[in-house]
Amino acid sequence: MIRGITFEVPNKRGYILRDILAPIDVSAFNWLVKDEEAYYVVDGELGEQLFSHQILHLEGQLLQKKIEEQTSFVIFADLKAFPKGAVPEELETYKDFNESDCEVVLLIVDGTFATVYCKDNLLSETLFYHAKRKGYLDVAYITDENDERTGLTVW
Repeated sequence: MIRGITFEVPNKRGYILRDILAPIDVSAFNWLVKDEEAYYVVDGELGEQLFSHQILHLEGQLLQKKIEEQTSFVIFADLKAFPKGAVPEELETYKDFNESDCEVVLLIVDGTFATVYCKDNLLSETLFYHAKRKGYLDVAYITDENDERTGLTVW
């Protein structure tokens, strides 16, 4: 069974979160943002943090605005999408994810290694082909057989 996808993104400033999440209607979810390290880019330099708290609950429209309003540099990102009306909760393992209301998990480590877990196999396929079209490297499906991740966190 497909759990999601993994790939490498360019370790550079840009609209990485917007680009990765493009196939997803970000505004349709409530998001839990946790343990991230990402900065706005101002005049070519790192500016204020993209997200200002260690754990943050964001409505999808606000997240959409944040990832589209200006370029950023993402070092670590841990974003989890929950349906509107659901209360975002911390998830530590794939089992937690599978048993929760959470629909999508995006993890970025060291500014390069991206993992997206998704309960919807059609969306996983869409994300896979989107990542290929964007030119991301080493795009691969995560399955029950090959998933080596022990936790759903970036630290």
